[in-house]
Amino acid sequence: MTKFLLWLLLLFICWPIAIAALILYPIIWLFLLPFRLIGIAVDGVFDLIKAIFKLPSKILKGV
Repeated sequence: MTKFLLWLLLLFICWPIAIAALILYPIIWLFLLPFRLIGIAVDGVFDLIKAIFKLPSKILKGV
């Protein structure tokens, strides 16, 4: 909601920049999407490595 209100304020102050932002936002979002997916994959790999290293201590705590 705050982003929308800020956009309305920008529309009131300088409408060409607001229209350009409205048009460019989906293009930038599509450009950044692969980087987000790579980030999710790398985070998953780090979580897997952390779980592998913590497995022996979890097994010993269970005994």
